[in-house]
Amino acid sequence: MPGEFYIENKAERLSLKGIEDAVAALEAKLDAVKIQTDKLAGQSPVEGSANHDWQVAETDVVSIGAVGIRNKIHDLTLSIHNLAGTQIAVRLYKAVDGIERKVYEQVFDASADSSGLPVINGSWAIHNILRVTLQSNNAADNGKNVDYDYMLEEM
Repeated sequence: MPGEFYIENKAERLSLKGIEDAVAALEAKLDAVKIQTDKLAGQSPVEGSANHDWQVAETDVVSIGAVGIRNKIHDLTLSIHNLAGTQIAVRLYKAVDGIERKVYEQVFDASADSSGLPVINGSWAIHNILRVTLQSNNAADNGKNVDYDYMLEEM
């Protein structure tokens, strides 16, 4: 019969069903491992820009991630090459126990600091939305583009 064979010098039949089931279980586990390792390549880089009146009030540059989705953010770079302010405040907000909190703030000088700001340079796990804001002390910065670039890896 298909799937059965006889062992030499024995009259009993041996079924391959157990071996076939074990191979199928191993294939399923290998598929799960492949899905996880494929995530390590990360998602495509995200690039864009925001244009607001930066001096009027703290304003959103970009929101990264989604509610309930786990990601690692490996890089977040902002470009302030179009700005002239001497106090460019960059802030990051994320939910902490369900309430959005400021988790990072740094002030830069567009005339003295580099125009590309590595706000996140390394890995940072997020499981919700990371909101990035900017505010300038110079009215000449209103209506100027602030470019951003970031890399995510789904967990």
